Amino acid sequence: MDIALQVVINGFAQGSIYALVALGFVLIYKTTGVINLAQGEMMMAGAYIYYTLLTTLGLPFPVAFVATLLAAGILGALIERLIMHRLVGEPVFVLLMVTAGLAVVIRAGIGMIFGHDTFPVPTPLAGRSFALGEATIAAVKGWACLVTLVLTAVLFAFFRMTRLGIAMRAVAQNRYAAQLMGVSVRRMFNLTWALATIVAAVGGMLLADIRYLDTNMGFIGLRAIPAAVLGGLTSIPGALAGGLIIGLVENLIGFSLGGNLKEVSAYVVLLAVLLLRPSGLFGAAETKRV
Repeated sequence: MDIALQVVINGFAQGSIYALVALGFVLIYKTTGVINLAQGEMMMAGAYIYYTLLTTLGLPFPVAFVATLLAAGILGALIERLIMHRLVGEPVFVLLMVTAGLAVVIRAGIGMIFGHDTFPVPTPLAGRSFALGEATIAAVKGWACLVTLVLTAVLFAFFRMTRLGIAMRAVAQNRYAAQLMGVSVRRMFNLTWALATIVAAVGGMLLADIRYLDTNMGFIGLRAIPAAVLGGLTSIPGALAGGLIIGLVENLIGFSLGGNLKEVSAYVVLLAVLLLRPSGLFGAAETKRV
């Protein structure tokens, strides 16, 4: 029983990281209609910024955490202003290729600066654990689950209850109508990329605390894509649910059937769900009037 509980908790911890990266996919797609294939690399960039602030500059953990969020927001805003803003209205294939190229550039740039070795990240939660029933849970994994739940709730409330969040939703639904109502579409796009990069940076910091730091961290974005699509590409709660489901399924299959099946389980689950509900678990089906 304690082993099964341990596997479930590990699945939720891993799924929390998937959920945060999936949230970035959802935020950008929800507002701009772009599927950002560089979301995993933006997560990795946030983790390396965090590592540099902790080790090179010697900042305390809370200060490094907040400073990383600020730096990530600036990075996301710059990417949107210097690259993506110039491509508004371009075909979907062009946008996909640009974000894929951006992912390669970010990974190569970080490799040139830091090398491709793995680095342990100092964290105040290292070595700490707590008991949950008969299982012993690492504190960093519990922290990852808690942060993901709180951040998802905050984002959901932000889009539902604040003027800025409602403006971003209006741009997502109809950017031309929103512009006629006085909403700055350009500003909303910029804020969306900044916010998505901040969310990705949180995921990168949590993943670095749980595991380690290396230039292959960004490939986790390939696992987060099924999570985002599974939950529905326009649903924030769906991103959370999709991430947790994928993380749980992967760990259960890896524990019971072996690692090879674990690698493809996310896509098997995705295909099964999409056959029954093409819009995802929480996504709204698109309707067109003819």
